[in-house]
Amino acid sequence: MTVPVPDRPRRLVYLGTPEMAVPPLIALLDAGFDIPLVITRADKRRGRRGLPAPSPVKVTALDRGLRVSHDVDDALTVGAELGVVVAFGRIIKPHVLDQLPMVNVHFSLLPRWRGAAPVERAILAGDATTGVCVMAVDETLDTGAVYARQPVTIRRGSSAEQLRAQLVEVGGRLLVDTLLSGLGEAEAQVGEPTYAEKLSSADLFLDWQRPAEDLVRMVRVGGAWTTFRGRRFKVHGAVAIPDEVGAGQPGELHGDLVTTATGVLQLTEVQPEGRARVRFTEWCNGAHPVGGEVLGHGAAAVTSG
Repeated sequence: MTVPVPDRPRRLVYLGTPEMAVPPLIALLDAGFDIPLVITRADKRRGRRGLPAPSPVKVTALDRGLRVSHDVDDALTVGAELGVVVAFGRIIKPHVLDQLPMVNVHFSLLPRWRGAAPVERAILAGDATTGVCVMAVDETLDTGAVYARQPVTIRRGSSAEQLRAQLVEVGGRLLVDTLLSGLGEAEAQVGEPTYAEKLSSADLFLDWQRPAEDLVRMVRVGGAWTTFRGRRFKVHGAVAIPDEVGAGQPGELHGDLVTTATGVLQLTEVQPEGRARVRFTEWCNGAHPVGGEVLGHGAAAVTSG
């Protein structure tokens, strides 16, 4: 039988992994919650030497003197009243949820953008508003009832990194305030769900047959790329000029402007393959692009290689 959710829990198990899960953990500790255990992913081998590297949450937990585990079942061994999940990245099995209720801090206004990449998908879709939900964890993906939600306006031109930082700050406050004031009754999600699948490299390929305003959203997400003279060419900064008519066919480069289906994309920061990211003008000084060259030629060979 499922254990009921306590209204004002004080003893928590925290489950999280990446950097974005660190501020909510610190917020809970600073608010005086008792966290006898932090659960995170196992250390991953990184770098040229392949040495095991702990997750950002593990580093913070150990710095704060907290016990850390990589086994979700250990959540049942410390007498916790509630589990708090933030970007954990692993499925929590039903037998654990039956014995320890859990809440999740999710970075969208559910049921819009359930899944792994809600911040990125909101930007790509051109959403004006997103937000944070504190929701019940259940066996299916982001379908649990919601205890609290806070809308957040997506600032014009904000990158995924900037929006994520904003949402994490809001989410930490919302989590602490909700636990301190009492969870109360959760409300079922209402509306048509949309799903935020994890982005692939193909999702971030700049197709110049699309409007400039669509393409600049891809740049804001991070990792947008095309090709230049057959080699991968990342675009880290750009401005959409939707009312300007570009010269030539989509993909043609004239100065810092690329022709698109509608409008032009003005490139401001780029990264040629194997090099550091630089201002577009600096790259031009070394690459000497010729007006009328087409970005994206050779993309099939790059993606398949």
